[in-house]
Amino acid sequence: MPDTRRRGDELVRAIYSSTLAELAESSFEELSFEKIALRARTGKAALYRRWSTTADLVLAALTDPAAGFGETRPPRTGNLRSDLMVLLGGFARVLDEPHGRALVQLITQRERHPALFDRVRELVFRPRQELIQELLGEAGTARVAAVGPRLVLVAHIEAGPVPEAEVAAIVDEVLLPLVG
Repeated sequence: MPDTRRRGDELVRAIYSSTLAELAESSFEELSFEKIALRARTGKAALYRRWSTTADLVLAALTDPAAGFGETRPPRTGNLRSDLMVLLGGFARVLDEPHGRALVQLITQRERHPALFDRVRELVFRPRQELIQELLGEAGTARVAAVGPRLVLVAHIEAGPVPEAEVAAIVDEVLLPLVG
């Protein structure tokens, strides 16, 4: 019988995907190495060898370039409006994917897990906010740079998938007027 066990990057990708899917469907309190291992079709030992806690695993999965949010890169379309549309539109689309739904779970549970939320803010939100702030130039304070993503997030929480027209309204009616 051939060896079909996954190892290395393939196994880690399966674990990350399973972690984010499990979190997206439940809550951080319900997340366990046992549930993740079962979903990833691996043993719990494979998780315990790599991560000490479910929080460590969630952070690793959220920041993974393939399963999570990865690194941020400026769109460089040559136009501020287009750059903002690319960034905020991408964020809106990702909120409907497992890693986006997992992120929403963590945001809505931030009061129960403040230390985890602080790390999520530092590793996921801050790099994107800094990128928007850079695009906005001198008028782009941290508060102004946070407005667009927050409006997209609230729109998603209130009504589900955020259409491109809503992203355009956020850019055109809020962000661009704020930066003059």
